[in-house]
Amino acid sequence: MTTDKGTVEWDAGIEVNPVAGHIGAEITGVDLAGDLDDSVVAVIRAAVLRWKVVFFRGQKLDHAGHVAFARRFGEPVVLGRRGSASPAEFAEIETTADRLELGGKFGMEHEEWLQRRRHTLLRGWHCDHGARVDPPAATILRAETVPPYGGDTTWSNLAAAYAGLSAPVRAFVDGLRVEHRLGVGYQPRPGDDAYVRHLLDHQVASLHPLVRVHPESGERILYVNGYYVEQIAGLSRAESRAILDMLLEQAVRPEYTVRFRWQPGSVAFWDNRATIHLAPGDNAHLGFPRTMHRVMLAGDVPVGPDGTPSEAITGTEVGRW
Repeated sequence: MTTDKGTVEWDAGIEVNPVAGHIGAEITGVDLAGDLDDSVVAVIRAAVLRWKVVFFRGQKLDHAGHVAFARRFGEPVVLGRRGSASPAEFAEIETTADRLELGGKFGMEHEEWLQRRRHTLLRGWHCDHGARVDPPAATILRAETVPPYGGDTTWSNLAAAYAGLSAPVRAFVDGLRVEHRLGVGYQPRPGDDAYVRHLLDHQVASLHPLVRVHPESGERILYVNGYYVEQIAGLSRAESRAILDMLLEQAVRPEYTVRFRWQPGSVAFWDNRATIHLAPGDNAHLGFPRTMHRVMLAGDVPVGPDGTPSEAITGTEVGRW
């Protein structure tokens, strides 16, 4: 049943409480480390589809429990490469502290590496592994250690962003395709840049529909992000840039977003097919540890309104990580 406050109550004692107008809900009354009944899994799945990202607090998940919970909703991705912070005995889990090592591999402090990847206001917005031909369907992120302040994550609802476009613009973008390529948003260092050489040696790119049809809900999704997308197929670079800037600004309008304040034991579960998110940029200078663990669920190949699927350009194939 739905209360007059919008809360959805279930007989099992679970509540789904929306936290913003277009995206985000907090689910209470469930222990993710327990043996979840199929009906509880169905409630969570429905909430993720409806609200695009759901939040749980005070959970006692360990690595094994995290993977077991993820398996109730799909097949966890096993990454070919992870850093030293990720647990060696759980190949499905990536610890986000691994990224602190990345800049150093290419001769940069972590802060410089971040700034070069996010040198405009929109560059940091992304879906996980969007340059793949089959990006993950969903991500489940668990907080172990968080700073006392700062470090929030923000998500945006790309179905709401598409619906918010005018009818003529929707009709125009429905037929377009756009290249998603790893590293297009990176601003190189002057002279030799080891990270640029790495990107050139490990290219990953796909041609995705600019509007994808969600495989479960049937919603049309404005499939853009700031990190992987740079060129609309068939348009000049000037035309492409102007249109993408407009669409990205539409995608991250405040009314389509939700911001989450992490606590130890918090879990966020989001639909990677229908959202983009922005990792925090306000905590690196504070010096507080922030340890997060994520499991991603294998996804399908996006399909546009005309039924045409995405195409691999380089460095990616379905199901191979």
